[in-house]
Amino acid sequence: MKNVVTLGEIMLRLKSPGHQRLFQSNILEATFGGSEANVAVSISNYGLPTIFITALPKNTLGDAVIQELRSFGVGVAYIARNDKRLGVYYLETGSGPRPSNVIYDRADSSINHANAEDFNWNNIFNNAQWLHISGITPALSQNSANLTESAMKIAEKKGITISCDLNYRSKLWKYGKSAPEIMRPLMKYVKVIIANEEDIQNSLDFQLDQKIGGTKLDENKYDNLARRVVEHYSNVEIVAISLRESFSADFNRWGAMYYRKKEDKSYFSRKYELKNIVDRVGGGDSFAAGLIYALCTNMDAQAALEFAVGASALKHTIPGDVNRVSKDEVLRLIKGDRSGRVKR
Repeated sequence: MKNVVTLGEIMLRLKSPGHQRLFQSNILEATFGGSEANVAVSISNYGLPTIFITALPKNTLGDAVIQELRSFGVGVAYIARNDKRLGVYYLETGSGPRPSNVIYDRADSSINHANAEDFNWNNIFNNAQWLHISGITPALSQNSANLTESAMKIAEKKGITISCDLNYRSKLWKYGKSAPEIMRPLMKYVKVIIANEEDIQNSLDFQLDQKIGGTKLDENKYDNLARRVVEHYSNVEIVAISLRESFSADFNRWGAMYYRKKEDKSYFSRKYELKNIVDRVGGGDSFAAGLIYALCTNMDAQAALEFAVGASALKHTIPGDVNRVSKDEVLRLIKGDRSGRVKR
């Protein structure tokens, strides 16, 4: 089997317990997480070989990250090490009308000092079928944006499929460039765009007459938006858009659509009522991972979308960044096993 490669930053995640405010107690739960690493872990859990590309500090924290990734079967042989720091993010989980909140502390982290020359791309892509990146890494610094584009250029020359989860993060674009300035030129390498409608508006400067974060979504507008993206970027073959109706921090309605240029058709998934959400962080990454896995294993269009949405629905029930579910668990859910009854 050929590898799926992901490129990005993995961080130390420090979360207040339960639904407490940050520093309400003197305890923070320490785990690791980051969008592209989350994708690699999920795909590895489903049975495809993965390689994660990043830079980590030469210290115990960097060692711990590598050990964590190895525990999920993710390939770590090409991770660069330097004398910088591990990025950190702090998470406070919301409840009801109080939203979750993220605070980033990732300036001067190892990935910001990594260059294309730090990686053996010929070996990395030697047996690869897919490269996945996100809009988070290019948002960190110009250097990280350059690293991302270098990897995409090499992958494209080797005929590797490239996907991008736009993942717009307003708190990260602080180095003098806007998201569209950086992200729009990168789209010429991409075949699969994954996003929500806010990501598309803010990263690619496409407008949609739909209130962000609303509780009622017009499917026709999303079909039109996806078609406009494909018309603008002729190399893009699939645009997948998550459809989240947010009623509170604990209750969302979750689904997705995607447009495939090959059939000139949009597909819409079933919707899940996500009540008593445990952890929403990583939900988009689990959707991206499910879709990539489904496309790599040649599922038909509707089945691929349902697998991705089902995988993400399960992630909302699991604490931490990582979606700790198997392919069989996802398939059971999408076949109708949703009762939550104990398996004995």
